[in-house]
This record gives sequence, structure tokens and C-alpha cells, in this order.
Amino acid sequence: MPGKGVSALVRVPADPRTTAQARQAELIAASVIMSARQSAGLSPGSGLALDADHRVDPATVERELRLGSARWMAELGVDLAPLAERAAELQSLGRTVSWLADVSADAPELLGLVAFGDRLRDGAIEAVQRLRAEHVRTVMISGDGHASAAGVAQLLGIAEVHAEVLPGEKASLLASLRSLSAADAARGRRRPVRVAMVGDGLNDAPALAAADVGIAMASGTDVAMQAAGITLMRSDPRLVADALDISRRCVAKIRQNLFWAFAYNVAGIGLAAAGLLSPMVAGAAMAFSSVSVVTNSLTLRRWKAPSVRRA
Repeated sequence: MPGKGVSALVRVPADPRTTAQARQAELIAASVIMSARQSAGLSPGSGLALDADHRVDPATVERELRLGSARWMAELGVDLAPLAERAAELQSLGRTVSWLADVSADAPELLGLVAFGDRLRDGAIEAVQRLRAEHVRTVMISGDGHASAAGVAQLLGIAEVHAEVLPGEKASLLASLRSLSAADAARGRRRPVRVAMVGDGLNDAPALAAADVGIAMASGTDVAMQAAGITLMRSDPRLVADALDISRRCVAKIRQNLFWAFAYNVAGIGLAAAGLLSPMVAGAAMAFSSVSVVTNSLTLRRWKAPSVRRA
């Protein structure tokens, strides 16, 4: 659209629950505008304003433009066929495509598309490989399009992908995954089924709260960290496998300590009932039991994260 103006103004709502999302929208809008001006030579426009409900005031603009997903464009009646081939090409590269349409007239008109790309976090591929080696079923849940999500999942080595999932649908999807895993357990698996969710965005908060274990990144939103049960102090995906490893070791130590505690008591009660154990020896045995449990627990201090050992 050479010669046309383009700019955007997003008013940050006062509600703290949506402030992070609004600021993210501001950054994305600014990036799109900068890229459009550099690549197409677009001049500054008069802008538009969004209220707290993300609605455009028709009195402030001459044209009403919509930028969103293919699902939203279908609801608006926009024909995406003219740019479908280009969109498929971008999505095959792992890009997320948003469509731009003019809905001012009775017949919506497709104006173009914008492709967004995310860089994989360092260590993401290794993290998935470690989880697979530990026989952890890894599933990718994304709000992006199917082609974009499939491209990223292929890079990560994840076979099961659920794309175009709305924020409210993530929690119900976790419930369905839990029920499917429980059905597998009923067919012969002995270990109990647990579902963990890893996320750092505002849209991930409902799923983090619904999962058996919610894991959030320290670089994520405050809402995500509050909803999660575990917060990783670095934005390193490999820490997910580290957290599972130390958790399993802690549970193993608890079971070992319970075993030795019961063993001491069973042996002591039997000897005392037979009259073979004096009170002084019984007291010393109980003290030794406590010392052995604490000593066994302190062996966890020797644990080092596998990601640190590799580094």
C-alpha cells in the first residue's frame, strides 16, 4: 500500500490482569509498523485507538481494518484465497500468519498478511530429547496455525501437536490428555498418570492452574507464575527436565526414609515385647534412626543439574 499512512495507538487498560497483554500488543504493533515503513516506504498515518475491550471507535477512523487469525477472517467473511499460497509457504517455515482485512464496506477486502516468527529458546531441543529419554510424553499446545505449529514441532522433535487452541480451551485439552493417559494406565501401566504444563504467557495461566504440575518461566507474566506450582528461575527449557529429576530424587529419599523409620520401629517393638531391649538402648536406637534419616536426606546436596554438568 505505497503512499498510504499506517500507525497504531493502543491504550493500556487500567486492569492489572490485562496490562501485560496490552503492553505485548503495543510492542507487536510497533514492530509491525516499523517493518512496514522500512520495507514498503509507508508514511505515518493518523492512528487508531483501542479501548479496554479492544474495540475500535468508528468515529475516530475512516477505515476499519482487522488484523487476526484465519478463523477470525472466516467469521468476518474475508476471502483468503488470493494469498493462501504465500501464507502456506510462510507457515511451512514455522511462521505465524495474521491476515489484514478492510471491513469498512459491506464486502470485506483482504489487504495483506503479516508473518510473525519466534526463535527457539537455547536448549529447547535438548530439553525435549531429555524428556523423551526419561519416557515423558511430550505434547505441544499452541494457539498458532497448524502449519506454523507443525514446523516448530518438527524442529523440536515433537510428534503430537495441538494447534489453533484458544486460551480457554487449553485447560479442557489438558483434562482430555489426562483421561487418555489414564486409559493407557488402565491397560497395564503401573505408575500413576500426571500431567504437567509448561508456559510463560498470560494465556497459559488457566492451563497452568488446571495441570497437576504447572511450570512457569521467571521471564513470563506474573499471572503465569502465580498460577504455576513451580517457577524456573532462568528461561532455560532444560530446567524442566532438571526439575523433574530432582523431584523424583526427593520422592525416592522420602520413601527410603519412611522404610528405615518403620524398620527401626518394627524391630524395636519386637525386641521390647520380648524383653530383650532396655530403655537406654531403645532411646539410642531412636536417636540413631533420626540421624540416619537426616544423613540420607543430606545426600541430595551432591545432586547437580544435568544441564549444569554438561556446561
